[in-house]
Amino acid sequence: MAKLTKKQKEAVVKIDRNKLYSVEEASQLVKDITNVKFDASVDLAVRLGVDPRKANQMVRGVVTLPHGTGKDVKVLALVTPDKEAEAKEAGADYVGLDEYLQKIKDGWTDVDVIITMPSVMGKLGPLGRILGPRGLMPNPKTGTVTMDVAKAVSEVKAGKIDFKVDKTGIVHAAIGKASFSADKIAGNANELLQTLLKLKPTAAKGTYVKSIFISSTMSPSIPVDPKAV
Repeated sequence: MAKLTKKQKEAVVKIDRNKLYSVEEASQLVKDITNVKFDASVDLAVRLGVDPRKANQMVRGVVTLPHGTGKDVKVLALVTPDKEAEAKEAGADYVGLDEYLQKIKDGWTDVDVIITMPSVMGKLGPLGRILGPRGLMPNPKTGTVTMDVAKAVSEVKAGKIDFKVDKTGIVHAAIGKASFSADKIAGNANELLQTLLKLKPTAAKGTYVKSIFISSTMSPSIPVDPKAV
């Protein structure tokens, strides 16, 4: 087992392992225990009482974080020429079609989100093995396949994220930066948690939200009381 650094030990001591914190308390504490030299990402991990192997218990959705992600999200808009201007005006970092499809075939994936149109999806199909594992394949369910390209780009730039429960039943999401105020971190966390509650599958039995943890890059995890959500 790796030894803890002095800073990590100091952080661990500040967390009461016999306590479940409120979202607001955890949001302040995660700032207090973050001591890296860069603006660390703040993450939320929620263990759900679902079986992701069953289609009727899959939890997936999108949420617009009220205070943004704190990250400069790189957006690629794969659109036909008539949509290029509106994609650029909305803030897309890369706009085009065939030239970017070729770049992706050659291994380029230096973007965070790809937005496209229904008519272009046929061309993206063969690139699924490249885009799928990286979570970049556009999907109508997450609003990244749409005719309203400008709106989709603007929402992503403003803090819209998509999430999906993994095979172990956990939803992981970045909800901000350590430089955010505690109120903003809590606001983003609560927005995601409320969205998850609304998405509870009718087939899910027993306790739906089993555990919640807030952490930052390289910090210990802080347990949050699921009942406080």
